[in-house]
Amino acid sequence: MLCAGAVVSLTAMMPTTRDARPEPEEWRDRSAHRTQMVTVDTGVQLEVLDWGGTGRPLLLLAGSGNTAHVFDDFAPRLTALGRVLAVTRRGFGASSAPAAGYDVDRLGEDIQQILVALDLSRVVLIGHSIAGQELSWVATRHAERVAGLVYIDAAYRYALHRPGILENVQDLRSRLQALEAEIAKPPRPPAELSASIRTVMGDALEEVQRDLEDLRATPPFPGAAPAAAATDLQSVQAYQAWARKTMGFVLPEAELRWQRTVLEDGRVGAQRTPAAAAQAMASTGAQRFTSIDAPALAIYASPHGLGPWSEQPGVDRVRVDAFRRFDARMTERQARWFEQRVPGSRVVRIPNASHYAFLSHAEDVLREIDAFLRTLP
Repeated sequence: MLCAGAVVSLTAMMPTTRDARPEPEEWRDRSAHRTQMVTVDTGVQLEVLDWGGTGRPLLLLAGSGNTAHVFDDFAPRLTALGRVLAVTRRGFGASSAPAAGYDVDRLGEDIQQILVALDLSRVVLIGHSIAGQELSWVATRHAERVAGLVYIDAAYRYALHRPGILENVQDLRSRLQALEAEIAKPPRPPAELSASIRTVMGDALEEVQRDLEDLRATPPFPGAAPAAAATDLQSVQAYQAWARKTMGFVLPEAELRWQRTVLEDGRVGAQRTPAAAAQAMASTGAQRFTSIDAPALAIYASPHGLGPWSEQPGVDRVRVDAFRRFDARMTERQARWFEQRVPGSRVVRIPNASHYAFLSHAEDVLREIDAFLRTLP
């Protein structure tokens, strides 16, 4: 009989079997940022990432459902332009998830508290998607802290209100009543009457006509991207490869790990993004920001790129093309509205960019931000 020591020695000398696998290396976020938690409200701390850089502070705000780590690949490329930071709003990622505080006022105040706590002044706020509302809120309430605003597919109605069809119909009704009174006045020269009509009506009739055209012409969505197959979920790298060939962009790994469960064997599991915070944000409704006084760059994906999946055989090209035309028309209405009502703003359209334009078309977005920053005092 072998003693225990001999058994251990023999075991150590035995060759490993072919199917033995090394222990998986513990994953760590390799993006070159420092992380800190900043208190913004009673019992509420927000995650702030800091990639460094010198000069003007640039503060990145993610869209709904994302964390600050969505900028892990993009942010380091901005450090040549200033000190780059990003915030994870309440309810997501490592930040606190209180039961309340998801209205625009509180979310905007959270950003203001970050600016105060970190002593950030004359900051350029760069927001993606729904973060546009926080940009507009801070610029409206605390203009002294803001040097400029960059809306990355974020300058929609929640950031700068454009009346909808109900408001436009109500406005048209009141203008028609005023027009009736104007026409009932004593006769006058045609040119004078025409000028009065233009003054009374403005572009109310045209706006309602555009609304009706848009509603009548709204096409069905051309379908959805195919779901990831089992082989696409075998590893983070396989999933990212699937995302690139399907959606046209890839989430940084840290962000992906906040979005999806990654199992011990490396496979990508179920969704883990909390729905409560996004639902709470949606239920509070948007404010009506009618003016933006800070220098602003608005980048629109127009038309939005649906991803490589929409170009694959078997996809209904007629429906895809109809949707893209409609999307471009709707986006262009908002883009023109922004140009007209934000004096001195720069509005850029990037054709076929994803809603995540800073991932799908990073070079274009970087170029525009660089050019915009050069115009600031």
